[in-house]
Amino acid sequence: MQERRRIAAYGWCTDGAGRVLLVRGRPAAGDTPGDPVSDPAAGFWRLPGGAVRHAEHPADTVVRECAGQPGLAVAVAGIRAAVADLTAADPADPAGPVHTDRLVFDVTITGDRPAAGGAPPAGAGNGELAWCTPQEAVTLPLVPFTAELLGLPVPPPPAGPPPGVPVEPMVVESADRRQRFAAYGLVTDPDGRVLLTLIAPGYPGAGLWHLPGGGTDHGEQPVDGLLRELVEESGQLGRVDRLILADNLHNPGAVGPEGRPLDWHGVRVIYRVLVDEPTGPVVTEQAGGSTAGAAWFTYSQLSGLAMTDVAVLATRWMIG
Repeated sequence: MQERRRIAAYGWCTDGAGRVLLVRGRPAAGDTPGDPVSDPAAGFWRLPGGAVRHAEHPADTVVRECAGQPGLAVAVAGIRAAVADLTAADPADPAGPVHTDRLVFDVTITGDRPAAGGAPPAGAGNGELAWCTPQEAVTLPLVPFTAELLGLPVPPPPAGPPPGVPVEPMVVESADRRQRFAAYGLVTDPDGRVLLTLIAPGYPGAGLWHLPGGGTDHGEQPVDGLLRELVEESGQLGRVDRLILADNLHNPGAVGPEGRPLDWHGVRVIYRVLVDEPTGPVVTEQAGGSTAGAAWFTYSQLSGLAMTDVAVLATRWMIG
């Protein structure tokens, strides 16, 4: 059975009084089942956002989805959270559950602001809007990931959309077109050294120093995937401090072990990770993996080191 995955991005917007902006999905606006303005979570409340298109930065997804669903103009600040879940559009679906990696960004409204009672601004799109405290939201039917982010008990996922309402779109992958979610770490020890891994021959970026981490497994949370990769690539036991960055990479001609160019879209989140008891790095993953080695570097040693773009991004963040 082929594992089905998708990536989605959402906005977290507050009004300064402890209330978060939520949108309620609506059924098709027209008379035709499966009308394209349908929401897969019809009747359920969630953060505004939706599926990340191929090659699209997840922050741009939030802006596009807010404009198209509740009719809001927003500006994206930093990354707030990254979570994953398994859902099935139909319990009887033989294809099995869909793994969704969800990125949540802090956003501010730059255009007309919804009224406190939840009335949408003039010309709003498909969803009904409301400002809710967690105490108010607990009485609403919530999509599970939204309940989790609000610190509320997570309800069971909806049994599936009403007949004729499509599931949320997934990027259509083919043999030569891929979308991948990955979690990486800016990993340091008590002396301030930075841990990097060396990309093995035959993989995109071969010979460059890279952040520890990689693609998560089906059903795996981003933090769990990162800590697993940290052990496999370097033998280090780390603890996650916080989520610091979200990054996007589109390489329409990436050549890897497949031996042919792939239209590759990677969405990456980067965490600050601390290793309290560092050891000599040892690659423990199976032979033939993407990691050829790992090493600790002082900050002065990073200058002039051949690194991947995401490693450069993270180490620059470290120095402000």
